[in-house]
Amino acid sequence: MRIVIMGCGRTGSTLALLMSHAGHEVIVIEKSQDALMRLGRRHTCKIVIGDGLDEDTLRRAEVDKADAFIACTNGDNTNLMVVQMARELFGVQRIAAKVNDPVRAAAYREYGIFTITGGALMAGYLRDWLLGTPTQNIEHYNQLYPELQQLLEEE
Repeated sequence: MRIVIMGCGRTGSTLALLMSHAGHEVIVIEKSQDALMRLGRRHTCKIVIGDGLDEDTLRRAEVDKADAFIACTNGDNTNLMVVQMARELFGVQRIAAKVNDPVRAAAYREYGIFTITGGALMAGYLRDWLLGTPTQNIEHYNQLYPELQQLLEEE
């Protein structure tokens, strides 16, 4: 599989290393050369230095040939915008965005964008660990919890 990952922070670098180790072709888009140090010296990822919101950078990363595009920078807006660009401009159907805001993530899921909300995943797993209940699949945790949504609506 050919995977383009935008962002080489903790999430992006770990995903890049896991997927390249599994034999997949991984292209990492990153603005900061310092962030690329997270990949180590012996990685097999192709590196594209630049801003993923720039179409020329996406072309250099050959996003049009990607089987999947994952945006995992620290910016929700950036991640959501660039996965839409990957889908609409370059035809990538398998797209995912790291989104910290669970309300925003839920809204974009309705538009067919797979979003990962790390805080919701961790909170759900920890809740189940604390209560001693069996863990569930990712969709169970990767959501705006109904009990929290009601609290947010009251504010």
